[in-house]
Amino acid sequence: MTELTGTVALVTGASSGIGAATARDLAARGAAVALLDRKSGV
Repeated sequence: MTELTGTVALVTGASSGIGAATARDLAARGAAVALLDRKSGV
């Protein structure tokens, strides 16, 4: 798994599905993750 400490990721569609899984994976690898979605409460 590639270490992403020091990087910033912007994930759209982050409330569910592939977007949510991608956000969790990026965060687990050390990236600072910004989440966006049309649904409120993300």
